[in-house]
Amino acid sequence: MVMPRGPNWNRWSQSKTVALIWITSFFLFYSLFRMALHNSAPYQPPTAPPPPPPSEQRSKLYDKMERDLDEKGAAFLKHGETSQSLSLSDIFTLKDGSVTPVLKEANPPVRANVLYLSTKYSLHISEAVKHIFSSYFDKAIWFQNSSLYHFSMFHASHHVAPVPATEDEIEVEARAVHAVADALCPLKIVLDRVVLTSTGVLLGCWQVISGTDPLTIRANLRTALPHAPQKQLYDAAILHTSFARLLGHPKASPMELHKTSDEVQFFHELVARLNDQIRGFKAEVSELWYVEEYDLLALALDGRIKVRSYQLGCTRTQDSEDQKHN
Repeated sequence: MVMPRGPNWNRWSQSKTVALIWITSFFLFYSLFRMALHNSAPYQPPTAPPPPPPSEQRSKLYDKMERDLDEKGAAFLKHGETSQSLSLSDIFTLKDGSVTPVLKEANPPVRANVLYLSTKYSLHISEAVKHIFSSYFDKAIWFQNSSLYHFSMFHASHHVAPVPATEDEIEVEARAVHAVADALCPLKIVLDRVVLTSTGVLLGCWQVISGTDPLTIRANLRTALPHAPQKQLYDAAILHTSFARLLGHPKASPMELHKTSDEVQFFHELVARLNDQIRGFKAEVSELWYVEEYDLLALALDGRIKVRSYQLGCTRTQDSEDQKHN
């Protein structure tokens, strides 16, 4: 026999229905609220990956420089341009097989900031370069003065974008560079490789073991020299110095040329010999120079210069700097 449902049953049934409606409404409201919050949040673009470490940036640059001769050929044999948009005839004359620099007045003078490589290290490199290349190029080669080996860092004014300055303004710049030098740590560096470019420049490409990285040095100089050209001459990560410039064909023996398919390959072999001798060579850099060049490319061509030399004055321990670059 079925028992009749009383008023308690009806009240329970109604309560259950009301509770179900409330629960459903709550979850619906909560879902809509979350969706509204999500849609109203500001758009966050995906973050860019961090830049590769400086050593990796330099390695990529050096790889590209190393390919330059194969990709463009020996343009210097056709009197092409230099890396600073000057033709070779603008800076050298070749008469009776002898190279002479062409010194042209820089107006206004170029104001360059360079790291200086002491003769304690440059003489060893210079001797190795001359030993390998002199006999093949006789006088058709210009060797960088070993007392002026340097790493170009930053220009307050250069010939592509000149920035005239009064004597007082130059003194202000020099004091600002001195202040930058005081905060920089001496660099321990190692010769990563030697490359020969299509413009005939024999370059030493270096890596930093410890000390203030060139990226930081250039950034600090840009802050200290706000009127400097926005476009600088070199990549911000690079650390390189010129050893020599080739200006003519090699005087190789027929037997040596027969072993190679062309002159470019012969150039590669000479560079490989030099790398075998000096690759991995270590040096220390402790001076920043503020240089006024009164002739175009005066540092490279033994022209007229005025140098203000500043010691890198960082007092941080070398151990902390070694750790920084590991």
